[in-house]
Amino acid sequence: MNKLRLVIFSSLMIFSVVTFAEKIPENTRYEVCFTPGGDCTTRIISKINASSKSVYVQAYSFTSAPIAKALVNAKHRGVDVKVILDKSQIKNNKYSSAQYFINQHIPLWIDYKPAIAHNKVMILDSNTVITGSFNFTKAAQVRNAENLLIIRDHSLAKLYLNNWQSRKAKSRFVEEPSKE
Repeated sequence: MNKLRLVIFSSLMIFSVVTFAEKIPENTRYEVCFTPGGDCTTRIISKINASSKSVYVQAYSFTSAPIAKALVNAKHRGVDVKVILDKSQIKNNKYSSAQYFINQHIPLWIDYKPAIAHNKVMILDSNTVITGSFNFTKAAQVRNAENLLIIRDHSLAKLYLNNWQSRKAKSRFVEEPSKE
């Protein structure tokens, strides 16, 4: 019986480590946006433009030129911009922003490990998380029904940043081509 209790307790402990259930503090600031109808791309760009320290991106699909340009502009302002993309963004994908990021000297990693790196996440200045179903694509803005959630909470941003760093450690850095 004690062995069974230990197994159940251990299972519960493992489950509690994998999941995160905490009430969002009452004073947490958040914004939501839905497409069609909402201008989610503009909201993302606005948050990138307001960033002052860092923007870390995880994306399954990234073809939005305006969002990519906002990231490059942030880098030029001295913001630490880093990107992790799914492997589908690097092979034979002429619409992907991957090559643009490489050309603009934004550090880029490709997440090859899972079947699909299906994230749509930005962590800004270690205190804001942008997430939801909204891919960083033109289609997400103009053709699809998508959702976007922008949450300003340092504790949540820390969890997302830890996951970003974990995925980065398992991803492959894309070297810039030499200019020789």
